[in-house]
Amino acid sequence: MMRLLDRIKPKFWEDSHNGDDYSPSVIDFRRVWRLAVIALASVAIVPLLLISFVDYNKSKEAMESEVLLRTSRFTSNTWRTVSFFLSERLLALDFIVKDNPYTELCNPLKLKSIKENLRKELGGFTDLGVIDSDGVQHTYVGLYDLQGINYHGQEWFNQVLERKIYISEVFLGFRNVPHLVLAVKHELPGDSFYVLRATLDMERFNRLLNQLEISRRGDAFIVNRTGVLQTPSRHHGEVLQTIPLDMPPPSDRTETAKGETHSSVSIFIGYRFIPDTSFVLMVIKESDEVMSDWFRTRLEMAGFLILSITLILVVILSMATYLVNRIYIADKRRLFALHQIEYSNKMAALGRLSAGVAHEINNPLAIINEKAGLIKDLFKLGKEYRDDPKLIGLVDSITSSVGRCAAITKRLLSFAKPMDGSFKTVNLRDVIVETLGFMGKEAEYRNIQFVVDIPDDVSIIQSDCGKLQQIFLNLISNSFAAMSIDGHLEIRVARAGDADISIIVSDDGCGMSEEEQKLAFEPFFSTRSVAGGTGLGLSITYNLVNELGGKISVESEKGVGTNFVITLPQRTSNKEDPIHESASR
Repeated sequence: MMRLLDRIKPKFWEDSHNGDDYSPSVIDFRRVWRLAVIALASVAIVPLLLISFVDYNKSKEAMESEVLLRTSRFTSNTWRTVSFFLSERLLALDFIVKDNPYTELCNPLKLKSIKENLRKELGGFTDLGVIDSDGVQHTYVGLYDLQGINYHGQEWFNQVLERKIYISEVFLGFRNVPHLVLAVKHELPGDSFYVLRATLDMERFNRLLNQLEISRRGDAFIVNRTGVLQTPSRHHGEVLQTIPLDMPPPSDRTETAKGETHSSVSIFIGYRFIPDTSFVLMVIKESDEVMSDWFRTRLEMAGFLILSITLILVVILSMATYLVNRIYIADKRRLFALHQIEYSNKMAALGRLSAGVAHEINNPLAIINEKAGLIKDLFKLGKEYRDDPKLIGLVDSITSSVGRCAAITKRLLSFAKPMDGSFKTVNLRDVIVETLGFMGKEAEYRNIQFVVDIPDDVSIIQSDCGKLQQIFLNLISNSFAAMSIDGHLEIRVARAGDADISIIVSDDGCGMSEEEQKLAFEPFFSTRSVAGGTGLGLSITYNLVNELGGKISVESEKGVGTNFVITLPQRTSNKEDPIHESASR
């Protein structure tokens, strides 16, 4: 996992931007990347989330409106069915009392015949009874022994006297069984009356609702205005139990609403008050069930939204990382170019200073050499000094030291020459030995041993002497910085193919880890920044090798040492390198 993260990690991520540390760039690229990601994500994702939020609410409102509309239609249709069922039977009773004299209705056989005809034609009747003005049931045909029962004190009987046509609520009565009564009052001559009373078949009445096609967790039932069930409910109790719901306000039309049960289950409610009765038809649908299709669609849309946001974020992260990384690389190149110019200016200034110093030193050295030669000649003329080897040796020592100083100044003048960018015949051995000469005193002080192995057949090449000097100076300086006392430095040259040579600069210094090797040629990367390293030496060396048409690589092991391998063409055209030729122009 870490290897994968290291591979995809952009270059700028490791670039620390801290005012207290060495930071080659004034730009905090991590912050730029974060701002770019936040800005792009805000522009792309926030509108998408807002649209999704609005769409969610609007589609939910539309779906709930559709559910409420379907519930309203279902409630209205069911209400018509129940109302027609009750009205039809009331009209049948009213027709009976108007079509049959009271004396015939008091005949048990006649009343039984009427009951049978009602059962066959309409159905839903379980018994019939004729009740006189005193409330006594004069004639009864049915399943119970109710002949002679006095209903004068019963609520339903008083309601019949007041309304003339009455549909009772479900009650137990004398039979102690839940039943529903339809009653019609008929006036007789002499301010007398009687009541024709019929009991409905509760199973038939309940089937009106039970046979409705309603959802699995839906419910349809009838209650009175205090919430007492008049028909069984699937989920809210049996007949004569009180439903665990708040009763809706009265209305003369079908109403729908959203609500909750006492157990906090969200529901859709449709209700209709049935005229001329105390009944309220209620249709209940659970939101989770009727909205399941919408919820499923919303889940699919949510998945699509998450996928879209993920894709947008991946694209934003990729593009932001790519663009910021390109800006980072361009900025690094800009800084590298500026530092390279600064480095070149410093080297040019150092070269001019070296040339001036060498020129100024050469004049006194020439005088010292001349005077030393004159002294030696004078000694040889005098007999007392001619045969004195100590004096002659001292003069020779002065002459030798002057020659050594002259060689040093000559070497300084050689390095002070500007690089003209042209390829010429170069002796690698001379270039390397001359470069090592600059490090001789430090090597002697630190007891660093040199080994230079350059076969004659690969010593002569066509290349740029100034750039080669710069390359070897940087590599040797880098090796010296990595080695401690008693170090070893080897420079070996060998043939690599028909037209190339391989130059290996090896040291037994501190070495580099795998991560450090990957960044070794990056501008501003240094393992010794605390000790004053700028991280430009190897980067400049890498560019110089490329300009010479070669390649450079590094092989290192922590605590063992480092090998820099340079591959250069041995022979090139005698014409000037087009790059340097154009640069010189």
